[in-house]
Amino acid sequence: MQILHQHIAKVIGCMLTVAVVTSCGLIDDDLSDCGENYEMNYELRLVTNISTELTTQLQTNVNVSSALRTHLSNIFSDKAHDVDLSFFDTVGDSLTLYHWGDTIDANQTSYTLFLPKRQYMHLAVANVADNPVVHIESADQCHKSMLLQVAGDTIDSHNTGLFTARQPMEVLEGIDQTFNVHLFMANSATALLIDTRSYAYKDIKVYTTGFATAFNIADSTYVYPEKSPIVRTSQLTVTDTDDLCFCSVNFPSRDSDPTRLVIESDEPFEAPTADEALWQYRIYVTLDDGSVTESVVSMPKPLRPGQMKVTKVHFSDDQGVIASDDNSVGISVTLDWNAIDYPDVPL
Repeated sequence: MQILHQHIAKVIGCMLTVAVVTSCGLIDDDLSDCGENYEMNYELRLVTNISTELTTQLQTNVNVSSALRTHLSNIFSDKAHDVDLSFFDTVGDSLTLYHWGDTIDANQTSYTLFLPKRQYMHLAVANVADNPVVHIESADQCHKSMLLQVAGDTIDSHNTGLFTARQPMEVLEGIDQTFNVHLFMANSATALLIDTRSYAYKDIKVYTTGFATAFNIADSTYVYPEKSPIVRTSQLTVTDTDDLCFCSVNFPSRDSDPTRLVIESDEPFEAPTADEALWQYRIYVTLDDGSVTESVVSMPKPLRPGQMKVTKVHFSDDQGVIASDDNSVGISVTLDWNAIDYPDVPL
């Protein structure tokens, strides 16, 4: 599979005069803890299959492909709007020593940092400032710091592509140093195409579920709750096609091969089929008589960080039942679905 690698170099820094005053007091003749100049090179590495997935799955539906590219242009992006940078102690509770944020909106910008010599753990996050669904929680402690979704039975999709990095650092005395920090994507996207053919219906709503609700930044691990929230999709406006397109952006699903890392694989989005559903689409079709048919489409392959997954389904009858030509996908159907019995899905 051809993987798209987009690289964006970032040299970010700041004159931290406060650090100098704190560690090198004016009345202290011992200057052994004073800092040295060092440079931080930040590189966003967008490892994604979006171009391959859209080309493969939508080669005959260029209008849908174009609409998805536009809709996801702020997700699979080679540009960081904002960065949040923290330097933590490596002993005790690993508390924050220095922290600042900056707005970048450019491919490159440069600063020089001046910090006392010592060992640090550095965490970097990009594009979280304008994402109302995700925030940085416990930012003052390294191993508790996480990207945390808002709580709720039903939540909105993410609206930015999130990138993170972690970097052990040892600032040495008397040496100007350069540290290279690579940030990788932490969220994913799905798209569902529904071929309605000639069947009549009044309304269709689509949700996704089965994804992580938080990401531990220092450990690069996801948190999966016992009950995942329902994620609202966005219906895209597409012309000259009978297909309806719904898209969600969220954290990844559980993985069928949890030992495999996306950033360390030549085929990061190739995965074995799991014995159970890893995530789902929930499709609610309101018919002309007002009744609702629920179709739950269970996906046996994982949705990984940086991945775009396109799924195609179609109506199988005039009762709004959804079917798929993919035999690995499981579908369960409830006719005359009653929203009163399922209050966590707000139709």
